[in-house]
Amino acid sequence: MQDGVIFGTYSYQSGLRGSREFRSQNWWMGMATKKFSSGTTLTVNGMLTLEPLTVGPRGYAWLFQVGETFDDLPIVDRQHPHDLFMGLSAALRIPLNESVGLTIGGGPVGEPALGPVAFMHRQSAAENPMAPLSHHTMDSTHVAMPVITAALDIGPVMFEASAFRGREPDENRWDLDLGPLDSWAARIWYRPSSSWELQVSHGFLKEPEALELQNERRTRASVAWQRQKGNDFTAMTIAAGRNVRTYSTSDAILGELTHRFSGNTVYTRVEHVDLESEHLMFPTFIHVPHPRELIDPVTTITMGGVRELAEIRGFTLGIGGDVTLYKVPENLEWTHSANPRTFHLFLRIRVPANMGRMWGHTMVKPMH
Repeated sequence: MQDGVIFGTYSYQSGLRGSREFRSQNWWMGMATKKFSSGTTLTVNGMLTLEPLTVGPRGYAWLFQVGETFDDLPIVDRQHPHDLFMGLSAALRIPLNESVGLTIGGGPVGEPALGPVAFMHRQSAAENPMAPLSHHTMDSTHVAMPVITAALDIGPVMFEASAFRGREPDENRWDLDLGPLDSWAARIWYRPSSSWELQVSHGFLKEPEALELQNERRTRASVAWQRQKGNDFTAMTIAAGRNVRTYSTSDAILGELTHRFSGNTVYTRVEHVDLESEHLMFPTFIHVPHPRELIDPVTTITMGGVRELAEIRGFTLGIGGDVTLYKVPENLEWTHSANPRTFHLFLRIRVPANMGRMWGHTMVKPMH
């Protein structure tokens, strides 16, 4: 099976850090599964993006977003591009009896057992072209290089444990940033029905940010719900996360809701994210980790919609837009303005997916 999307996005952002630009967020994923006579199942996953070309090496404009580097300087008020290889992994599930299975998975690029389903695969985020501001709190490890995971599923419960390289990808977006398995994570899933999915996870990351040589402890919890009726659906995700570093602790809360009906989709995303304010004061200040770092909360709400225009040989074309409003902390009003706004207008193309969209996909829980 396959899945994928291309957004062509015009962005207007107001305020002192405002900008106007056109960029394209995109990804494609393929999966092949072989079931043997013993009941053992082998699944191979691949995921690619052309964002290094279509959003550029600095990424796309996104107020208050921070993470990774460009020209050995922090990327600020922009979402970094993902690497060409967003996933290269395989998983082998061995049934131990009718209700218990053991899975071993991993590869050069994969997802360790940390956080909710990555935002590209969340049904509640399906029509929003933007990464969450809480991406680096919730699910940025979905592109760990490399990763190994073992999982045990017992009915509706799954236990996972991973070893992986904790460092974020470097500025060369076209290669594989392989290294030692210096970090770990553990996650528990509870799936009482096809509609509900809950997880709690915790992990240790060794020096994830190249410019900050400090380790992190990350804790995540989330609940997701969805209801499907033909092509229409309603999907919701609520997630909370905490990052603990040497000199600071930051929290984030995320809520997403998407409702599709008769070729129309409305969606919203609400976030309350603790920001490392000194990063966002760049270039006035060059942040160096220190005791009593400035941590300030920003609250955002995004409201948007999409209208399906046509379906051509399985490709679906839609047009949409959204607006994001911010509650800015006082420490950042002088850098970003007190009331910035963000507006997006986009065209969206989805690739044919005759076997279903790969919503809810993780490395060791492939779609069926």
